Amino acid sequence: MCVPNISEGTNLTVVEEIVDEIRKHKDVILQDYSSDLNHNRSVISYMGEPEAVLEATCHMAAKAYELIDMTKHKGSHPRVGAVDVVPFIPIRDVETFEAVEVARRFGKFVGERGIPVFYHEEAALTPERNKLAVIRKGQYEGMAEKLKDPAWKPDEGPAELNLRSGVTVAGVRGPAIAFNVNLNTTDVSVADHIAKAVRHITGGFRYVRGMGLLLEEKGMVQVSMNFDNPAKTPIPRVVETIRAEAARFGVSIAETELVGTIPLSAVEDIVKYYLQTHAFSSNQIIENALIDSL
Repeated sequence: MCVPNISEGTNLTVVEEIVDEIRKHKDVILQDYSSDLNHNRSVISYMGEPEAVLEATCHMAAKAYELIDMTKHKGSHPRVGAVDVVPFIPIRDVETFEAVEVARRFGKFVGERGIPVFYHEEAALTPERNKLAVIRKGQYEGMAEKLKDPAWKPDEGPAELNLRSGVTVAGVRGPAIAFNVNLNTTDVSVADHIAKAVRHITGGFRYVRGMGLLLEEKGMVQVSMNFDNPAKTPIPRVVETIRAEAARFGVSIAETELVGTIPLSAVEDIVKYYLQTHAFSSNQIIENALIDSL
């Protein structure tokens, strides 16, 4: 599976052209894609055999570099490049080391186009580059200066910023969930406070990353999160903590957003919690039984 995040979420014609590069590959299953106006970002999810996914990803990236100009990009979500981050995810009959090989072959393709590449998580070449937030610190605007530091020599490509395309981060990780909670307030400090309460790095839940964002178009704020291991930190536990923290400020949850795909086991956790069906199993889902029989 591959879930690239591209730095375009306002011009949907451009997004469709980029996604079309995935559609052209008949051996790849396009699962989902979504765009966020405030983030100015789109997330694409697709899967297939490793070689097919690699080929589709290279074509998708080439089109994105052609159409997206980072010198004009503005958005609320942190980013360093037109093709911002490209995680490859082993799902079935693929080992992590095989996925790492695919990620690095993609990285070489990008580097040869004159775009700096950093490898992160399981594909990282140094421990310092394991975490995406560390690589992305300073964002696109600070990357030209960052690349002057020998400690930040790219893993592929030139050691200078490609002004139009920025930098690309490629990596390998397990299945994760991008999940947002939008709050009925325009006070972004409330979202910042709650993000600090739930994310692991500031004392919150293990395997949760998060930040507060202002959604100007919606007149709300957002706690934007990634669940790196949803099996060990279920979504309902975090949502209810957000609900309690928001209540301290007289604020309620307006809506939630699932960005991209979600493992069936995480849906099982949600059903068990909110329907109080403690013995529920995904085996009870009719379509799941049909899939297993194929």
